[in-house]
Parts: sequence; C-alpha cells; structure tokens
Amino acid sequence: MALHLKRELGLFEATMYGVGIIIGAGIYALIGPAAGLTGNALWMAFVIGAAVSIFTGLSYAELSSMFPKEAAEYIYIKKAYRQEYFAFLLGWLIIFTGVVSIATVALGFAGYFNSLFNLGDNWISILVGGALIAILSFVNFSGIKETSNFNIIFTSITILGLLIVIALGVGKFGTVNYFQPSMGYSGIFTAAALIFFAYIGFEDIVNVSEETKKPRKIIPRALLFAVIISTVLYALTSISAVSLASPEALSQSSAPLALAVSNSFLGQNAQLLLDIIALFATAGTVLGILVVTSRMVYGMAEQKSVPKILSRLHKRNQTPHVAILLISIAAISFLFFGSIREVAEITSLGALSTFTAVNLALIWLRFTKPNLKRAFRTPLNIGKYPVIAFLGVFSNLFMIFQFRWPIISTTLIILAIGTAIYILHRKGYIGEAVERTTGINIEQT
Repeated sequence: MALHLKRELGLFEATMYGVGIIIGAGIYALIGPAAGLTGNALWMAFVIGAAVSIFTGLSYAELSSMFPKEAAEYIYIKKAYRQEYFAFLLGWLIIFTGVVSIATVALGFAGYFNSLFNLGDNWISILVGGALIAILSFVNFSGIKETSNFNIIFTSITILGLLIVIALGVGKFGTVNYFQPSMGYSGIFTAAALIFFAYIGFEDIVNVSEETKKPRKIIPRALLFAVIISTVLYALTSISAVSLASPEALSQSSAPLALAVSNSFLGQNAQLLLDIIALFATAGTVLGILVVTSRMVYGMAEQKSVPKILSRLHKRNQTPHVAILLISIAAISFLFFGSIREVAEITSLGALSTFTAVNLALIWLRFTKPNLKRAFRTPLNIGKYPVIAFLGVFSNLFMIFQFRWPIISTTLIILAIGTAIYILHRKGYIGEAVERTTGINIEQT
C-alpha cells in the first residue's frame, strides 16, 4: 500500500506553525540594527514589512486553495509557466537559504545557551548547535503531530517573551515621538528590508498542506491569521523597546530586548529571563525551518526534480525521513557560516525573489486558467487582474533594491550553483555518483 503524509493539522495548529516560524530569532536579534536605522519610528519598518507580507500572503492564500501540495512554490511556478528549470531554481533557493538559516539560528541558540552557562568556546557553540539540529530533526522525523505539539510549546513561550516586553513598556508609551525617523524615510525602508527576515515564515504554512485537514480552506485562513498576529506583536514590541531604551543603545546591544527590559523593575534579571525565552524562540525557528525545508525536498522529489529516493516516507511515522536526514546533515555542515545579519539579508532577498515569482504566477494563472477551482480568491480585482498580486510584485521589487550589492551577488552565485546541480541531475550524473557510492538505485521508491 502506498504511503502518504498524515493529515493531522487543524486551523489552530497550522496558524501556530506559521506564527512559530515568523516569531523567532529575527525579532530578538534584528530589532537592534533596525532601531539604529529608524530611531523611534521603528514600528513603521515593521508595518511596511507586514504590508509586503500581506500582499504576497493573499496571493499564497489563493494559490494554496488551488494547489494544496508540499513544495508549494515549486508547484506554483511549474503549473503557471510549465518551466521545470525556473521551478527548480526557486525550490533550490528556498532549500539553500533554509539550510543556512537553520545553521545560523542554531548558532544563535548556542550563543544564548553559552551565555546562560558561561561557556565561551566556539567549538562548544558548534557542538551545541549540532546537537540542537540533531534533536529537532528527530522530532521532525517522529511525526507531524509530535512536531506540532513541540511547536505550540515553543511558540507559546516565545509569544510570552514579547508580551513581557510589551507589558513592561506600556507605562512609558507616549514618552517619545514615534513618528520621527532618525535617518529619514530611506532609513525606514532600509530597516524594513532588513527586518523582513522577521516575517519570513508565513509562506511556509503552504508547505504542510498535505499534512493539514481540509487544506483548501484552512491554509489560506491560517496564513492570514499568522501574519496579523505577528504584526500586532511586532509593532507593540518595537514601540515598547524604544520607550524603554534609546534607539542608539538598542543598536549597540547584542541583546537589545534584554537591554530594554533591564530598564524596568526587572533590572539585571531581565538578561536571564530573555536568554531563557530566546532559547525557546531560536529552537522553535530551527524546528519550523527543518520541517518546511525537508517538505520542499520531499515535494520536489515527488515531482522527480531531485532524486526520487528523497521522497521516501518512513513506514511507521509517515515522514520523509531521507529528506529530513539530508537537510539535518547539510545544516550541521553549515555551522561555520557568518553573522545573522548577513544570513538575514541573503534569506530576505531569496524570499523576496520567491515572492515576486509567486505573485507573477497568480497573475498569469488568472488569465491562463480562469476556471480552475479557487476556494479562496484575493480581493480587489479589475476583471481577472488581481491588484493585490500586482502590489505584491511592486513592493517586493522595491524591497529587493534596498539590499547591498554583495548580498545580491551572493544570491546570484547561489542560483548559479543551483543551475549546475539542475544540469547534472538532468544528465543523470548525480544519480550515477550516488549509486556508485552507496549501491542504492536512487530512482527506486
């Protein structure tokens, strides 16, 4: 009997899955650099990031109601343009940035872990980060229901941390001018491009469609709920942070939220509290990205865009164990990567490129497949033309031009590597190499 992924997730679980990926390491690490660019108008950068996310989120919602499958972006591009190469490149970019992000956030976890236990050795950080990836990969392997339960716990604690920051800052709301950017509106747009990393994850909900009950209805709702919840928390947290501490002080701190909270009655205890909560935030982010990246590999293997062996499901757990193993090994090998800001920028640029392609795919499908069943349809249309998708394309391209050239060139190199892998796979060289090394026929299921 053929194995299939288990449909275990309801609206609450899917929404919490999205919130869990969105609200994680990004807000704890990037609010400082963003404050340095915006001053007290920090909240504006988060609102701009939210607007860009919502435009694209609505496009994802409609596409997910049409094609509720894993490896969602790959499927959307392939269905729209019937172009295997472009679909592969998009999937490759998502997988690569996912793997690097897992490694970097795992090192962030190790940093908080080392701070709590006064461990300073870089090798300790690598060992702790590797152990975290291995443990959470096992959770991912155990089953989507078990993974969802862990995610709900991690997400709840992470949200609690932001609620603490908000609660401690409420008393000082209104003490500064929140509408005066320190570097003008150009600084706000630059900050919005940077902190967009803190929103990435809303789109990942579509990649658990095959593990969700009634995905055509639940996935679009969960996606929008996740973005709205995250936006409210982010905006209130940023207002609290600049109310408790100056933007200059936040920008110079390695733990900006802990610094802000330390100016309340908690004092120096704030560092300990925020370090503990940040452990759950970073662990939750790692778990979420592990899930979505392994499902992207699984879905592409189902489409035979990568070796078929990667679509194998474990007989008992019904999880893509080969894809999970590959992603965990790759992520551990990237534990020597650079700073979170660099990774955040590369990941954000990759995501914005993906979102541009997804919005264009929706516009194209409105005209080429107008009669295809859509359980959800984006609002604001001129005839068949989706205005929201156009705003998504425009806003994503605008954000892309805010990045530094080294980040853009790095992304182009990543795409060039993906092109080489695509050619080698199409010619059968990758399959031959694996078969010679392992003796396994990779085209067998």
